[in-house]
Parts: sequence; C-alpha cells; structure tokens
Amino acid sequence: MILMPSIVSAQNSLTGKVTDTTGKPIPHCTVFIHDLKRSAGTDLEGKYKLTDLPDGKFLVEFRYIGYLKHAELISIKGDTKLDAKLSEEVVELHEVVVTGASGSKEITENPLALSSIDEKAIHESSSTNIVDAISKEPGISQVTTGAAISKPVIRGLGYNRVVIINDGVRQEGQQWGDEHGLEIDENTVDHVELLKGPGSLMYGSDALAGVVNLIPSSPLPEGEIKTNVMMNYQTNNKFIGGTIYNEGNNDNFIWSVRGSGKLAGNYQNKYDGKVFNSDFKELDFDGRFGLNGKWGYTHFNLSAYNLKVGMIEGTRDSNGNFTREAVQNGKISELRISNEELNHYDIFIPEQNINHYSISNNSRIYFENSILEFNLGFQQNNRKEFANPLKANIPGLNMELNTFTYSSKYMLNINSGWMPTLGISGMFQSNQNQGYEVLIPGYNLFDIGTYCLIEKDFEKLNLSFGFRYDTRIISSKGLYYSSDSTFTEVPSSFVKFTPFDKNFNGLSGSAGLSYSFNDYFSTKLNLSRGFRSPNIAELGSNGVHEGTFRYEIGNNLLKPEFSTQIDFGFDYNIEHLSTRLSLFYNYIENYIYVGKLNNYLMEDSIPDPIHPVPAYQFTQGNSFLYGGELNIDLHPHPLDWLHFENSFSIVRASQIGQPESSKYLPMIPAPRLLSQLRFANYQLSFINFQIKDGYLFIEGDYHFPQNEFYKAHQTETATTDYLLFNAGIGGGITNQNGKTLFKIYITLNNLFDKSYQDHLSRLKYAEVNPVTGRRGVFNMGRNLSIKINYEF
Repeated sequence: MILMPSIVSAQNSLTGKVTDTTGKPIPHCTVFIHDLKRSAGTDLEGKYKLTDLPDGKFLVEFRYIGYLKHAELISIKGDTKLDAKLSEEVVELHEVVVTGASGSKEITENPLALSSIDEKAIHESSSTNIVDAISKEPGISQVTTGAAISKPVIRGLGYNRVVIINDGVRQEGQQWGDEHGLEIDENTVDHVELLKGPGSLMYGSDALAGVVNLIPSSPLPEGEIKTNVMMNYQTNNKFIGGTIYNEGNNDNFIWSVRGSGKLAGNYQNKYDGKVFNSDFKELDFDGRFGLNGKWGYTHFNLSAYNLKVGMIEGTRDSNGNFTREAVQNGKISELRISNEELNHYDIFIPEQNINHYSISNNSRIYFENSILEFNLGFQQNNRKEFANPLKANIPGLNMELNTFTYSSKYMLNINSGWMPTLGISGMFQSNQNQGYEVLIPGYNLFDIGTYCLIEKDFEKLNLSFGFRYDTRIISSKGLYYSSDSTFTEVPSSFVKFTPFDKNFNGLSGSAGLSYSFNDYFSTKLNLSRGFRSPNIAELGSNGVHEGTFRYEIGNNLLKPEFSTQIDFGFDYNIEHLSTRLSLFYNYIENYIYVGKLNNYLMEDSIPDPIHPVPAYQFTQGNSFLYGGELNIDLHPHPLDWLHFENSFSIVRASQIGQPESSKYLPMIPAPRLLSQLRFANYQLSFINFQIKDGYLFIEGDYHFPQNEFYKAHQTETATTDYLLFNAGIGGGITNQNGKTLFKIYITLNNLFDKSYQDHLSRLKYAEVNPVTGRRGVFNMGRNLSIKINYEF
C-alpha cells in the first residue's frame, strides 16, 4: 500500500531491529518495500537501515526462512523507526501481493481472489517450466504437450483468456496455440501471484479468466553483490538444467545478469516406455539494470529465449513401436524407432524452434501527492515448425510476431484517504507468415484501454471498485495460391485467407470489499465483469495445426466474450488450524470453443488428404462455470513443525441450451484433492555439518474422474481417476560456523510409477496403440529430481 508520496522533503530513512518472539536478534532477515523496489538485510544484531526514501505510507515486509512473514504499514517522514518480531512459521496466510491493486497489500485485504506461490515452493517442485511449477496451486491446471510445453488454466479457462505478466510487462508469444508454451526462464521468477477471475479492469482484453503475475526478486540492498549457481538433474528423461546469476547494488545502481540452459531426453512411463521425440533443449539469457532513488526507480530488462522441442505424434507400427517419417531413396517412408534413437538427446522432425526476444522498462516516479508508473516493452517471437522430411532444414510454419506493449497508471491521494488510480494500457502487434505452410493469416492489431480504479482502506474494511473501456482493431491480410501452388498476396480465385477487418469494444469493471473481523477471521466479496475479443486463430485459421492432431477452421463472425463473475472467500487462522475458502460463479456470454466437424456420412471431415487429420471449427455459445478451492492446514501444538496440508479444487462448466453431447465445455480439469504431511523447519547435525531449515514431505495427489466432457463428434473422451504419491526432502547445508554452504532440494514424483493420462494432456488424443488398444500417449512416470543451489 502506498499513500502520500513526496520528493520535496529532507533525507528520509527507515531503521529498526528484527527479533524473534523471545527477543533474540534475527540476522540476515530481508526487509522489503515492494512499491519502491527497495530492500535491506539485518546485521548480526538484527538491525537494518534504508535511506534516501520518499515521504509516504508504505507496506514494509520482513522475511526470513522458518518464520512467518510480517508486514506493517508505516508512515515514513524524516528518521523513522520500525521494529519487528517474527514468530516461527506455522502457515502463511498473510502474504503481501501487488496484483490487481494500485500498490502492495496483504492478501486478506485485497477483495480479489488471489493466491501467491513463493520461491521456496517453486524450488521444491520437480518442474521443467514455470507453469508446471505452479500447477499444484488450487484452481490452477495446465494444458500439456509432453514435458516441455505447458499452458496455464485458471478455474477451467486458459489460452487467450489468461494474461501473463512478466516483471510488469504483458507476455505475447502466439499463446492461442495448444503447443505454444511460455517463453520465460523460470529461474528468473522469485514468486508468482495468481488472480483467479476476470482481471480485465487493470489488464485489459484476454484477462477474462485471470492473471499469472511472474515477479522477479527485488534488488539487493545497497552495497551488496551476489552470485548464485543452481543445477538440476531429473532421472526420468535425463533432464540436465542449470543457471548462473550475478546481481548487485552499487550506490543504488542495480544490475543482474543470468544465463540458463536445459537439456532433456525422451520421457518414459510404464505403458509407452520412452516416448519418442519428447526431447527438448532450451537456452536463455536475461539481464536487468537500473536506478533506485528517492524520486522512484527505473529498471531496464533484456531477455533472449530459445527452445528446440520435438513434436510428439505418437505414430506406431503393428507391433506398437513408435515410428517416424524419414527419407529413403528420395521418398518418405515410415521407420521404426531404434533403441539408440530413444536413448539419445536428438530431436527429430516434426520439431519446433522458438526464439523470443524482449526489451522493457519499468519506472515509477513520486510527486508531491501522486505517483506515475509506466511499463513499456517490445517483444519479437519467431516460431518455426519443421514437419517435412524432404525439406528438413526449411520451416513449414514460420511466423514472426512483433509486439509493442504499453501501460501507465497515475495514482492520486486525496486527504480523505480515497485513492483513485487512472490508467491506460494496450499494444501494437504485427504477425507475418514466412513459411511455405500457413495456419493463421498475417495481421495487424491495435489495442487500447483506459480505466479508473478507486480504493479506500478503513480500519477493518477495504473497498475497491472501478471500470474500464477497451477497443481492439484487427486487420487480417488476404493470402492466395499462385499458379505454382505457392502463396501470394496478389488476389486470385484460389483463396487461402480472405482479408477482413474487425473492431471489438468492451466495457468491464469490478467492485469488491474485504473485511477483517479480528486477527483470525476475514472475508471478501467481489463482483467483476470481463471482456475478451476473439483472437486471430479463432477468427481466421485455416490449416493443419501440428501437435494438436487437427485441421483448424476459423470463424470471422465470432462475437467478443463477456463474463460476469462473483467471488466469495474467507480466511480463518488460529493456533492449530488455518483455513481458506474461495467460491465463484462465472457466466460467460459468447464463449468460444472448438468442435469437430463431420462430413455428410457423419464421419470425420478431412479437408487435407495430404495431412489426414479431422477438421475442427471455432463456434460459440453462452456458458457458466462454478466451483472453488478449499485449503485446510492442521499444525497441532506443540508439534508446530508438523503440518497436515490439504487442498481441494473443483470446476463445473456447462453450455446453456445444448443437447447432452455438447452440454459440457471442453478442456475442463477434473476435481483434485492434494494432501501433504510435512515436517518443516527442522535442524539436524552430522559430523561437522548441519541441515538448517530442513523439510520433509510425502503427499497424495488424487485427480477425480472427469465424466463431464464435450462428447459431440468425439471431440473429447472421459478420463479415469488416478492417484499419485510424491515425496521430498531438503534444506540448507551449513558448516559448524553456521555458514550456509548450499541448499539442496530432492523430490520424487509419481513414487509408484503410476501410468495415467491427465484430462488436459493433448497427447491423450494421439493414435491408438494397435497392440494394447490404448489410445494416446501417457504422462510421465516415476521421476527423481535433485537440485543444488549454491550462493556466493
């Protein structure tokens, strides 16, 4: 939270001492002021100091591993003092979040349905990408295509209904596609904030389902320099990952530079053995530099991302062995995959090669009684797909997407305590086709939205309401076949894409409140309206979509989606029990989805005999979704280090006025129950070393059967239930002087090597194994992950 900033003042400082409940100093505790992107560390006596600060009210957060985070609102003017007492960690229900509001707030004070995933939880996962790392959070699922590609789903809605914010800038990278993941190095992410529900008010079109806000670490305290190395090995697919990172703060000039890499072979499971062409290679570079000062801050960010990934087709011979297309005697033949090919890191056709480059600036300037914040970014996404063995080095699909994003907000303070925020955001976007195959037309897009958000914090009551108006203009380019069957923009009678211009407008808004009855019990209620315009694939696609096993046909008569959602939640936190409940109901007008087409014989329609995959077309109808998430954590006294953590999430989704075969929405996750028995913050000694802040857990992850699915034309099939067991152990390894040498995270997923198919796995619909009769490819089997994190 931020109020009454001013740069016209004398030197301001914040000092204090951090202790535990017994009065013992806590050294190396980190003190954050999120809205200033400033931090400090405590010395051996638990003391800290922050200087060169503006006037104003700021939420100050204290963090130390093994202790509950503590946040306190403080008025800074002149030499200000703030001491803090931290209690040992039981469960964290008072995280500080910055998503969906003008400034930072405790999560219980924000009326929106929010959750937060910290760096520790991300490190403890055995993930291969950032979406995989957060997918255990209640209400969050993932659409997967193998081990490398994951797309976030919030309460049953994904794709262009979820906005990804990466360090303040909207991520754009052809996210309409099933097999298009996030082009983000998860090592750059310190913590993740999840907005569950329409976030259109502050984030515009496409935030209909919510927002995934990826937040990097705060700059180091002034005068510090740190180098970090982390390595990860996973046994199932021989995954090797590593990252090296250097950051520092010299006289409030901040910098960071990171390089990361991944190499993975074919993953395996009990039914399929090694899954051919599930390999991937990733190489990333990220850098940040900028200035912090009493006037505010300005930070520049650079990144380069490269991913080479095989596209799993799941084709097999009569013996059930995986096969691939290869050139023999100048012709394409189907070859059986050898054991040598299965055991190497080689990637075969079809494959994707994705490059994503970005440069951005995040700045905040403090004035007498107001704050100006702006975020500018440019991204280039180049996606190449190689699918023809006769043209092995020539990409079939070759799309270049250039996007300039902008957002700015002006926050005012009125003496009565009301805080209005005026904002604007949008983007310019252009896509070009450069390959000999095309799926979507080239297009230009202009997007702009303006909004007003008003917030008021009373002693126990927090109010928030606002509205927004968006305009999106899409101009699609025509494409035609020339006499030699190549593509041309010169009009002819043989049309691939008919040009069109579309203008979509939408009014969205939000109104909510949160109320704290006492220190233990709080509740929140929010009503929101979201807006989403159809994306270019839904409007204009016409071609085979590799990796999804279908021919996609767009519909330029589609209308924009509008959602109306109500959220209710409460938090109850006492000494031995912590509970969080969040319920929602969401009505969506003009919900867009894809359905399979049949020919006049009621068989699969096959538009392209060269690529014999069934045709699907985008259509829409009115729908509703409802459900919620429940978290219960038992931590019996005096065994505060023992936790029994449980979460349950459920989404039900139906279309209105549809027959039984098309009653349910496609791609809706099954209900899920996750239970974990956890031993936290223990200390062990052996020889001359200690395990500090150690943890040990074992968990059961039960996915209920999904029998409510889109049956029409066999678009989807039912999914049986499955239960996975996972375990983990780790902590900091210190020497006899208490210095941390390194941190280790060991995780064993799918302990009993269960064979299963998740309902949101795209590989569920690959070809049938002629030997077993099972359709599709199964998910990953048992996997042991070992991470070592060394900090200089």
